[in-house]
Amino acid sequence: MKLLVVEDEALLRHHLFTRLGEGGHVVQAVANAEEALYQAEQYNHDLAVIDLGLPGMSGLDLIRQLRSLGQTFPILILTARGNWQDKVEGLAAGADDYVVKPFQFEELEARLNALLRRASGFTQSTIAAGPLLLDLNRKQASLDDTPLALTAYEYRILEYLMRHHQQVVAKERLMEQLYPGDEERDPNVIEVLVGRLRRKLEGDNGFKPIDTVRGLGYLFTERCR
Repeated sequence: MKLLVVEDEALLRHHLFTRLGEGGHVVQAVANAEEALYQAEQYNHDLAVIDLGLPGMSGLDLIRQLRSLGQTFPILILTARGNWQDKVEGLAAGADDYVVKPFQFEELEARLNALLRRASGFTQSTIAAGPLLLDLNRKQASLDDTPLALTAYEYRILEYLMRHHQQVVAKERLMEQLYPGDEERDPNVIEVLVGRLRRKLEGDNGFKPIDTVRGLGYLFTERCR
């Protein structure tokens, strides 16, 4: 999933970028609210992690502006401000969760995963569709109880399609799950990855969960639960 991290402390920003990236996410990490607003306007994101003590526009004002612009992705506040008044103000501004520094990365990751699950309409750490099972914590897919050998990119595409099952997902949206920010993108990569996924998913049982909607994108046809 694609995450937007807004943190002005360079070392922590790098740490979050690295650790969340190692967890299988595509991360865009910026240092201030102005950069965050640009990224939110230009690209789709699944979740944002925002510090309150930003230079210039505060994290609270950033959250309010994101919500006023119609951005509905979950927002987690990550800040040193730990009193209950700050928490109430942050949640009232439009945030969905609140973690106080210093923090354990495992707790932060668990909270982010919970927000992502709820935003996709799932309550468990797995997504099932027919014989296919996706373990969101382990980033592992299995078919008929047999683990699938997926590359990191193949897994990201599959997870995104399953989270948005029975919705047409544009090729551009899938590319954003692979590349952060303004990185050069080749749309042919998506066709290659989807082709590989189909070969690994489709068997003799008639299971063919990924359709191409000509001119629009791809559709995961199976209902996920």
